[in-house]
Amino acid sequence: MTFSVNYVERDGGGVCLRLAGELDLSTAPELVAVIDRLAAAGETRVLLDLTDLTFCDSTGMAVFVRGDNRAAADGGWLRLTGAHGRVERVLRVTGLADVLRYEPESVDPAFRSAS
Repeated sequence: MTFSVNYVERDGGGVCLRLAGELDLSTAPELVAVIDRLAAAGETRVLLDLTDLTFCDSTGMAVFVRGDNRAAADGGWLRLTGAHGRVERVLRVTGLADVLRYEPESVDPAFRSAS
């Protein structure tokens, strides 16, 4: 399976990225590059929509944490939404669902909490 990152417009500021396919050791650099480009452009609020993500290993989870740390250093955040199946289970088992304020539905958490 392949991996893709697509930009989705959203209200409320920030950027929404819809991830699709498998996020693992071989595809994680693509997401890192996108997050780095956004940070360099001054984007500090990033929502990752995981609705179409079918697999995520520990490397992918590390990218989520790295992205949140980078955004937080500039006063922003990285949030997750829309995961299901194994991806959602891994988020919950690792505790990242709480750390990254995961919202199970594809609802923009920026409207619930800006911090």
